[in-house]
Amino acid sequence: MTKNLRFTLCLIVLAIVNTHAQKKPLKLGVVGLTHGHVGWILSREDLGDVKMVGIVETNRDLAKRLSEQHGFSMDMVYNSMEEMIQAVQPEAVAAFGNIQAHLSVVQVCAPKGIHVMVEKPMAVSLDHAQKMEALAKKHNIHLLTNYETSWYPTNEKAKELLKAGKVGELRKVIVRDGHKGPKKIGVSKEFLEWLADPELNGGGAITDFGCYGTNLLTWIQDGKKPHSVTAVTQQLQAENNPNVDDDATIILAYDGAMAILEPSWNWPIGRKDMEIYGETGVIYADNRNQLRIRMSEGYDGFSEETMVLEERAAPYDDPFALFAAVVRGDEVLSAFDPYSLENNIVAMEILDAAIRSAKTQQTVILK
Repeated sequence: MTKNLRFTLCLIVLAIVNTHAQKKPLKLGVVGLTHGHVGWILSREDLGDVKMVGIVETNRDLAKRLSEQHGFSMDMVYNSMEEMIQAVQPEAVAAFGNIQAHLSVVQVCAPKGIHVMVEKPMAVSLDHAQKMEALAKKHNIHLLTNYETSWYPTNEKAKELLKAGKVGELRKVIVRDGHKGPKKIGVSKEFLEWLADPELNGGGAITDFGCYGTNLLTWIQDGKKPHSVTAVTQQLQAENNPNVDDDATIILAYDGAMAILEPSWNWPIGRKDMEIYGETGVIYADNRNQLRIRMSEGYDGFSEETMVLEERAAPYDDPFALFAAVVRGDEVLSAFDPYSLENNIVAMEILDAAIRSAKTQQTVILK
């Protein structure tokens, strides 16, 4: 064998080894099982990109019930983050407990270099969010916030059309999110216990669904903040939500445009939709896959085009695939991407202003 041939074979072997190493699944720990969205990871098929290595949950009855439902072993369930981390050495964790616990997850994981993804909203308060941000930056970890709407192809297309000038300059955005209410749709008792607790969730519908709108507007506006926030909350189901609001309207005033967010636990149907109004037309992101464009014709006439969009390309079609790709360095989030830390700090600032506005019945001016 010639020297050049041996050198070439060595390069091929190294390339194969490196490729294999890059495809090694992300070792993921799950912290908490009380969040209703935890089924996304527990029931996720093995795609070779993520491997669930441990779970933290002190409620053994809940863990056992979900173990029987989803088929994971109770041997991988631990009583604390420290115990789980020492035993299985996760590279990243996904938080599926109450929102107040997000800060403690970052406090434990960040100093150990463990990346974190939390469910929306990022935190129970702006103060918690800022502490989480400081820890993530100090210890150089990725801190993502997972929103279902982040991977809606209709939202991505709507922003693309807006930026391309399809409907002219932006004038108004209306975002509606919510459902009939946690109790009415039958969430688990463990989920309901903290979802309707103002300390553990930060509020009711205003936080649970208001965060979608603040997140999307921060993304659409490329990080630009509104100059004022005005919010009104109501409690229309006192028998079901005695300690929190269950309906809210939030008005965001930007230079040249306005946004109206309508988070509610009183919609007769579940919804996550958005309307973007420009000077010459409107874009309706009706749901995850259906989008309509109406172009103005005369006083009240219009032409309409309907699009049915396919799912976004991997890894932007799945939160855990994206989390793994970001941690591995295969994907870099764009500026103010809905998952990004920079977006969610602004989103939390807006949400914090909305909560203060509703409590004081005054408009809050953002600096």
